Amino acid sequence: LPTGEVREINKGLYAKANVGGGLYLARFRGFVNPGTSLGLSLGKDFLDRETQSAAWEVSFFQGIHNGCHYEYQVRGECSGRPGEQGPLLQGDLRTYTFVATVDYAYYPNRRFGISFRVGGGVLLSPLLMDETAYKDEVINDTWAGVQPDPPYHNSPHPVIMGGPGFEYYTKLSHFSVGLDTDVFYGIDFDLGMNISGYMKYTF
Repeated sequence: LPTGEVREINKGLYAKANVGGGLYLARFRGFVNPGTSLGLSLGKDFLDRETQSAAWEVSFFQGIHNGCHYEYQVRGECSGRPGEQGPLLQGDLRTYTFVATVDYAYYPNRRFGISFRVGGGVLLSPLLMDETAYKDEVINDTWAGVQPDPPYHNSPHPVIMGGPGFEYYTKLSHFSVGLDTDVFYGIDFDLGMNISGYMKYTF
């Protein structure tokens, strides 16, 4: 009979896919609607003990949000925050975020883990319209004299993030499912939060 250790839960190199939603909590609140968040990650457990583990992870997230039209923002006519001038962004947003994180997890029982992760990276929010039209029709015409060059779409934004998570290891030893809750802050962008479910496969 084999005498080697039989493991119900695999640890090591893994791939993870997240699907969920995101929202903004500060200057964009009321001007940018809650939207969808999609993520892909690659990571590896470097601590594997009976009641705790730790892993590094590199991730790519895409956020898609509908927002208040740029003409309404400057006139204070956005329904989410009526009477207030908007942050002067293009309207609808698409964001691309690249982050590296470290995750620590505690296991109150064999299959269920409670974790917290923290990390940082960079966030991009490219223009969704022609750049010339944006400069001529939006900045120089609609927003003339208000803000000559808003910082949101013209450069990368350093971002920090962190938050709790939960993971359940299924009886298929390579697969687990879970929930990530991440609060993030992009410098010269905004404070936001993503909540997403995930499926993870450990090789």
